[in-house]
Amino acid sequence: MDLAKPEMSDINPAAFPTLDDEQIARVAPFGTERRAQAGEILFDQGDATRGVFVVLSGSIEIIGISNAAEAILRVLGRGNFTGEVSQLSGRRALVRCRAREASTLLEIDRVNLQRMMQTDAALGEIFLTAFILRRVYLIDHSVGDAILIGSNLSSDSLRLRAFLARNGHPHTYIDVEREPDIQNVLDHFAIKVTDIPVLICRGQLVLRNPTNAEAAACFGLNAGIDDEGVSDLIVIGAGPSGLAAAVYGASEGLKVLVIESNAPGGQAGSSSRIENYLGFPTGISGQSLANRAFLQAEKFGARISIARAAASLKCVRTPYTVALDDGGSVQARSIIIASGAQYRRLNLPNLAQFEGLGVYFGATPVESQLCQDQQVVIVGGGNSAGQAALYLAGFAKHVLLSVRGPGLQESMSRYLIARIEACANITLKPWTEVHALEGNGHLERVQCRNTKTGVTDSHDVRHLFLMTGADPNTGWLQGCLALDAKKFVRTGTDLGSDWPLRRSPFLLETSRPGIFAVGDVRAGSVKRVASAVGEGSMAVQFVHKILAE
Repeated sequence: MDLAKPEMSDINPAAFPTLDDEQIARVAPFGTERRAQAGEILFDQGDATRGVFVVLSGSIEIIGISNAAEAILRVLGRGNFTGEVSQLSGRRALVRCRAREASTLLEIDRVNLQRMMQTDAALGEIFLTAFILRRVYLIDHSVGDAILIGSNLSSDSLRLRAFLARNGHPHTYIDVEREPDIQNVLDHFAIKVTDIPVLICRGQLVLRNPTNAEAAACFGLNAGIDDEGVSDLIVIGAGPSGLAAAVYGASEGLKVLVIESNAPGGQAGSSSRIENYLGFPTGISGQSLANRAFLQAEKFGARISIARAAASLKCVRTPYTVALDDGGSVQARSIIIASGAQYRRLNLPNLAQFEGLGVYFGATPVESQLCQDQQVVIVGGGNSAGQAALYLAGFAKHVLLSVRGPGLQESMSRYLIARIEACANITLKPWTEVHALEGNGHLERVQCRNTKTGVTDSHDVRHLFLMTGADPNTGWLQGCLALDAKKFVRTGTDLGSDWPLRRSPFLLETSRPGIFAVGDVRAGSVKRVASAVGEGSMAVQFVHKILAE
């Protein structure tokens, strides 16, 4: 199998800008001048300690490596610079960089890169735009250090594809059912078909059905993150509210650590298109919005740890301690809980059997590829279900939108309802609930029941999307904070006698002083992205008051 990568000739020109002499002079104080000999490797794929190199004279090569084969992606001359988004987080390099000839370079380490981007807005925009466009290219062309060998009949293959995609990590996906020469790759790494899914990391380490945490460790997604010491602020969850808190906290000088159990974006990250968020008149996908916020937080110095979940909270005294599922723990003087909520699972005895094998809880490009020219069923009447229906209608043969009530008017935005009504291949099924699931290894059939008449009908469907009401992710709190009857976190004036101090609680403050709750996890919150972002940014102002006490 030929996994050679193309030259970066089709990339947006803004991805490789040329700094003029005046711009180079402004960059110079942030770096150290050094010389490189022809053929010298400046950094290799997998390195996590390299800096950004600005070419002062000579030229250097950016090289993609796949299956031990090299492909020159770009040659950089005077005024060009290396780097992409992994530079901000300290993650491992996805490419190799080599001096093409004797060259003079300016090397800028990660700390000074962040300082330059924060203090010189014009230069920061040039570098950040280039970094983003380069990462987009690497993702689109599968340039990197990851090969995932899987099957569309494997729920773990879907899990790993979604994890890598939502974390923006470029990878090559090989489907054992569709690739005729897959056996050559399997033999090369001594992989059996029964080992699927398999993740090949940096062309060497082979992981057989790894957990998300093992995949994150393999690719160094948490490289450069220091858990030691006491943070000013720990944010639990990197959805819109958590990322907003990270951006505002870090930009205002706080030492911020974010703990995210899966990938940035939360539930919003799986939304195909958000059109009612201020400032994006043509809409933006949840993943794109999350990726931008993630980079923004890293630009200001927030540390964001991926595939690590909060296991418990020790809240008797400050600094508060959060125990993690990997056995570690972190401490902070204040905490913002943004752990969100998850779609409620239907009460069906064999639901777990089909999760990832025909039953999904998000409609992203990974799932849409599986639904090409097929019929799908979506359960739910909120905006997320409406966005998913319109998105999947562009791939699927037909979309059935199932709701328990009479229609969509009470729970969905009017603009979505109008588009659904105008879409020829979406059919609304009111007064309908999914009654049973059938299939042998993969979902094959869905039984639906009319809640008014009791009549049951059958649909030959291999893809069912569940986007019903949500349950809060508060099990890890273990009685530490006051919750309402539905297990959402109570805050502010709703605390009543559960508030322990003489001063009144701050808005968004929980029953423990200095611990705040924002976004979907908070009782009474408005389930909209804009509201979540507002709460996350607002909570940081109260954190400053807590730290000043």
